[in-house]
Parts: sequence; structure tokens; C-alpha cells
Amino acid sequence: MVGRYDVVVLGAGAAGMMCAVRAGQRGRSVAVLDHAAAPGEKIRISGGGRCNFTNIHAAPKNFLSANPHFAKSALARFTPRDFLGMVEAHGIVWHEKTLGQLFCDNSAKDIIRMLTDEMRAAGAELWLRTEVASVEQAAGGYRISTSEGVFEASSLVVATGGKSIPKMGATGFAYRVAEQFGLPLIETRPGLVPLTLDPQLLQRLAPLSGIAAPAEIRSGKTSFREALLFTHRGLSGPAILQISSYWREGEEITLSIEPDADIVARLKQAKQTNGRQSAQTVLAEILPKRLAQYIVENEGLTGNLADQSDKRLQQLAAAIQSWPVKPSGSEGYRTAEVTLGGVDTACLDSRTMQVKTVPGLFFIGECVDVTGWLGGYNFQWAWASGHVAGEAA
Repeated sequence: MVGRYDVVVLGAGAAGMMCAVRAGQRGRSVAVLDHAAAPGEKIRISGGGRCNFTNIHAAPKNFLSANPHFAKSALARFTPRDFLGMVEAHGIVWHEKTLGQLFCDNSAKDIIRMLTDEMRAAGAELWLRTEVASVEQAAGGYRISTSEGVFEASSLVVATGGKSIPKMGATGFAYRVAEQFGLPLIETRPGLVPLTLDPQLLQRLAPLSGIAAPAEIRSGKTSFREALLFTHRGLSGPAILQISSYWREGEEITLSIEPDADIVARLKQAKQTNGRQSAQTVLAEILPKRLAQYIVENEGLTGNLADQSDKRLQQLAAAIQSWPVKPSGSEGYRTAEVTLGGVDTACLDSRTMQVKTVPGLFFIGECVDVTGWLGGYNFQWAWASGHVAGEAA
């Protein structure tokens, strides 16, 4: 027997640590258990090591869920400004990048240190290298058997994340606990993940590997404008990661490269002013040279601009700005930044993250069916869901 606590939190990630801080501040005795050797491993590697810790524009519209309204309560009660207040109180220097993304100036470790300092100040205990063997309901709450002994708690908060990046210790543990208590799950799949191509298409696109360009990527009615990157496995870059959460296997996506450029007008103007030059020469002023060469060759365009009809020039522009591609799949959980789906929000109270039918049991963070866009949104969901659970647990 280790001891009895008011709250035991499973998982020392972003959501779990935030929950422990708030519960401890309320005077609750808290133990945070994690099988890893260090807390906040996903925080540490995020944002290229500088942690894109929130997004000033975070709102329910930036999240995917079977219930798009579920996240509203938590996001309204703990906002990006609230988290920024913590960051600034700890003297962490930060900067804003594109699209409202906030990053540490120095290191993601600053955020981890802030959270562990706050936990310590709130009296929350951190138990690392602690494997959970079983979880069960017991008189007055929960009994958690671990490699370090048995913990008892009035409230149990599951914050063990999803399946993404298994090499960092990610497992489906939260889903097993949910199933144990009879809770429904929304199908899980990798999100914010590079997309792969079938071998034939990959071979044809091999000359483009390493090329990046501004693009608008569309899947159905959803589109994102950010960078596109061609890789030796398929397609990546922020625009692809964003659309991957909306794309389903078997569907096409549409690439519009340099979507703000009027390529037809540029080609027609060049045809009038200097018809002896090639289309490739003109396109290379707009696109990376290798991409311009690939498009022209793939379209079978020969001769100079003077030889091309306006219709042919329109077809060439469409090949760049309305390019259908059918991915064969994704790189999977190995490189996915998040897990889509998870514990069905229908069984949770949106104000507290507590299971409606199981008093004292909470699920927060990535294991819940709430998934943000790329750009700090998933961290804001972790902070917000952790905070409201910490207020109630």
C-alpha cells in the first residue's frame, strides 16, 4: 500500500499536469502517475523543441469531434490568455508566429519546468517510472495497483493520451480503461499526419522530393492554406497535416500550388511579350524550378509559348492549381501528432470532464474525442480540459 489521495491522475503530460496543479491549488491531495522516466515528453519535442504551447485564436471551430459543441465550455473557462498568464508569471519569454501560434523563445523545457514547479507548489506528488497494472472501483472511490504499490483515490483522472508516437510511450491505455467502465469510443485514427502515395505515383513524383511550396489543400468542403512538402514517402508540410484529419482513405485531395498566383494571366502575358520562351521558364518564376519542369513534362507540353493555345495554357495552370491526388494512406501513429476519436464525449460532462454514469472518474486531453488543428490548439485543449477537471476532481 502506498497511500490514499483525494485525486490520482494517470499521465504526466500536458493535461494531466494541468489537472494536478488546479486540484492541488484547491487543497486536494494529488498523486500523478506515469510510466515514463520524465514528465511532459510530448511537450519536450513539440514545436521543434520550442513548444507551440497555445494559439490565440483557439475556438471550438478549430476542433474536430462527433459533438462539435462539447469543447465550448472548457475552452471558454480556461482560455489562451489564462495560460499565457501562467507563462508570463514564470518569466518564460515567448513569441507569436504565423496564424496566432505562440512559441517559447528558448525551450519547451521551460513549459515542463513551469508545470512541475506549479505542481510542487500545489503539493501534488509526481510518481515516474510507475507502471499501472489495474484500475478498479473500491469503497469510496478507486484502487490503482502499480509497480510501486497500491494507490487509493476518491477521484481518478485518466490523462494518458492517445496512440500517436508510440516510440515515446504512447499506448491505448485510456481506451482500455474506458471500455472497462462500459464507455463508448469513437473510432480512433492518426491525425495531423503525413500522407503516403502508392508506389507508382511515388516513383513518378520522386524528382519532387524535398520541394516545398505555398499551397491550398482541399478535401471535400474543407481546405487549408499553408506549406506543402513533397517527400520520399508522399506528401507532408503543415497544409497536408491539417487536411489529414479530414481526409478518409479512398478519397482524393486537391492541391492548388501558389493559389494566389494568376498563372493563366502570367502565361498569356509572357506569350504576348516574348513568345519564344518556354512555359517552363515562366513557371520557374512562380514555382520551384524542379516543380515547374515536372509539371511541363508531365503535361507533355513541347515548343515555346507562341505555339500554345490559350486552352492549353489553361490546362497547364489547372495542373498546378487543381491537381487531384489520391493518397494511399498515412504514415500512421508513428509520426502522427495526435489521435482522432477516442472516448465519446456523450458520456462526459462538458463542464467537468467527469463520466456521467461513473462518479469520480474523469477523462481529459487527447484520449477524448476532441482533436485540434495544427498550431497549438491541441495544447490549449489539454490545458482547458485539465483545468476544468482539476476544478471538479
